[in-house]
Amino acid sequence: MRRDDDDWLGAAWRTLPLRSRRIVEARAYGETLGNIGRQHEMSRERVRQLLLKAQGQLCDFADAFVDEWRDHLIALTVSPAVPESEVAAMLGVGEHVGVGLLAQSVGAEPPLTWAGRLHGWWTRNPSALEVLIRAGAEEAPLRGEDVAMTFASAHVPDNVPLLDLLGHPKSPLVSGAEGSWLRRRARGRDAAYLYLLANGEPCRAEDLLEPTGIKRKPAVSEALRRDDRFVQLRLEGKWALTEWPHVNVTSYPNAVEAFVAVLTELGPLPKEALFVKVGERYPVTLWRLQQCLLDDRVGMMGDGLIDLVARGAVPIEESEPARPTTMAADPAGNVFGIRLTVDKDILRGSGVVVSSWLTWQLGMRQAPMVRTFSIAGHPTPIVLKRATSAAQLSSLRVLAKQNGMVGGCEFVLFLRADDSTARIEHVCAQQYCRAVGTSS
Repeated sequence: MRRDDDDWLGAAWRTLPLRSRRIVEARAYGETLGNIGRQHEMSRERVRQLLLKAQGQLCDFADAFVDEWRDHLIALTVSPAVPESEVAAMLGVGEHVGVGLLAQSVGAEPPLTWAGRLHGWWTRNPSALEVLIRAGAEEAPLRGEDVAMTFASAHVPDNVPLLDLLGHPKSPLVSGAEGSWLRRRARGRDAAYLYLLANGEPCRAEDLLEPTGIKRKPAVSEALRRDDRFVQLRLEGKWALTEWPHVNVTSYPNAVEAFVAVLTELGPLPKEALFVKVGERYPVTLWRLQQCLLDDRVGMMGDGLIDLVARGAVPIEESEPARPTTMAADPAGNVFGIRLTVDKDILRGSGVVVSSWLTWQLGMRQAPMVRTFSIAGHPTPIVLKRATSAAQLSSLRVLAKQNGMVGGCEFVLFLRADDSTARIEHVCAQQYCRAVGTSS
């Protein structure tokens, strides 16, 4: 830290004992009272006393040379962060280690940030600067050209080492391409947002792999699907921003809602005409439209037209699907077995998609329908849902782990229809079971 010995503060400094000057300098560079005391073979309390004495001597000099300096310094340090150079200029001196002692005498201290104390800056409201910076960070993602304006609008003082603070490991933001800043916990989605914003037109999920740093196309789609800033266009499947006025985005959350809306507005329709009208509003495949007929709000009139159950239509039941080789039932049709493999979806706790043969056999022939099956020793029941597009079991991750299974293990889930109970059986051949090798 440079000292200017040609002004009154330099003269005041020279009147201090050498030991006091060294203690002040060590403290200014961040040394603790304990470390300083050990270096000078004195107690922490004695170090504190010498610092206060040196501060009092410099304040006496300031009283003699600068009118109302305390009032001016108090007014100046109302700001969340004032550079020490401004404090020195107000005192009419050059940069000097003693400036900090004078600032401390009116209750100023270095501002607090997530990176620690911001040394070389002073304020009497130490928590205010971080509040302002966090307010600016909440506007992320930020393009490089928007950073300065965003934090200026948040009233972060000029010349604060903003980029150093934003780049700190404890910052809520991380740097992105072309000087951008992204939220640490949403960096992939934020990168996708900025890429689409710059691109100006919808992109495929695979086009977003490099900009987002996400490794797999399904992971990109899954991330964007959970963020209301993005919308996937039908039928091409490209991703767009919901804020774009030029993108013709459907107002329906799914095909079933479009289905019901068309019937509500137009009344009974032949199936083919209904499919055409729904496709105009929410383009999906013919298979998906066929599945929508299973919704419990949709049915068929006596004349074969499709209408709403609320207007007298009879719900349409699913026809019996083919039985998959991984499912079986006892001759009485009361116990059903589903053979499954512990894969990455089960290990991460995803729901398990199963053939609708199971739900058909259990009488779940419209949608949505739900059945629960309790399992001994497990507080949460297994839930089987029949939606319009698929049937799904709730997560089996905890059950697989409780039974000592790992990735690649095979098991059978048994469901009893009469008492709504379930059990799970590990069925790997022992000589090939990966779980056995792991335990050994």
